[in-house]
Amino acid sequence: MRRFCTALFATLTLCAAAAHAQTDSWPQRTVRLIVPYSPGGTTDYAARQIAQALSVQTGKTFYVENKVGASGTIGSDMVAKAAPDGSTFLINDTTYAMLPHLFKKLPWDHANGLVPVTNIVDTPLVVLVGAGSPYRTIKDLVDAARRMPDKLTFGSGGVGSSTHLGGELLKQHGKLALTHVPYKGAGEALLGVVSGQVDVLVTASPTAIAQIKGGKVRALLVTAAQRLPALADTPTSAEAGMKNFTATNWFGVAAPKGTPPAIIDKMQAEVKRALRSPELMARFEEQGATVGGMSPSEFQAFVRSQTQEWGRVVKAAGVQPD
Repeated sequence: MRRFCTALFATLTLCAAAAHAQTDSWPQRTVRLIVPYSPGGTTDYAARQIAQALSVQTGKTFYVENKVGASGTIGSDMVAKAAPDGSTFLINDTTYAMLPHLFKKLPWDHANGLVPVTNIVDTPLVVLVGAGSPYRTIKDLVDAARRMPDKLTFGSGGVGSSTHLGGELLKQHGKLALTHVPYKGAGEALLGVVSGQVDVLVTASPTAIAQIKGGKVRALLVTAAQRLPALADTPTSAEAGMKNFTATNWFGVAAPKGTPPAIIDKMQAEVKRALRSPELMARFEEQGATVGGMSPSEFQAFVRSQTQEWGRVVKAAGVQPD
């Protein structure tokens, strides 16, 4: 019995030492950060900022690879089926929490096929109208929508997109009858509100800020608890009379199921360390974003709650899964 216990202790010690060595040596090679959307969007921006910071910190190469298609499901499925060795991670966003409500079946297990690592940033939504719009406040827009049910329009990057469901949230919180006009992408939807083809667009602050500062659109409110330094003149939802309209867009990191916990923890620690850099914090603040750094367990709970919350929005909006 003594020999057995001694052997068992030795085995456990070796396993612990191996796990510790694995953590210390990771990453041993180049790490891919898969973005399941086109270059140039907010998710892509967040990914490239964090990739650059991680490369500097670790002395290894972190690079972004875009795998576009099917509302982010192609890139997400690719990571879910990648080798769980710490060489591939997914940079996902709010849309990930919407997917099980937008598709009857996904090619990977949404609840368990990917391991949440941490969040990178959270960004509030901004309600935009064109610079030439007659609506100068959210009250103006709400009053007009109630006078003319279904006459006012809101644009989106497509059915089931985050801009679509952001618009549905505005409808639900304002008790408004707005007509949805889907475009082929968020960029086209933004051009739609700039040109006056649609009356309103609800989008993430990083997408909105440059257009606001350029004088092409006007911000009616921001769904944040406090005013953004980058949009100091824009009222919060509460200040504008819609206190429960507090949705955010979030961006985070996930790994294939089976990735060793030691690597998950090391990745989370490195991302959190990068996000505490004054330079990176300032860069994200300019985009209206708040840096993250949740623990894996905190982020997992957050993603689950977001999946439930957006499920309620999808159901209320009557969006049918494909």
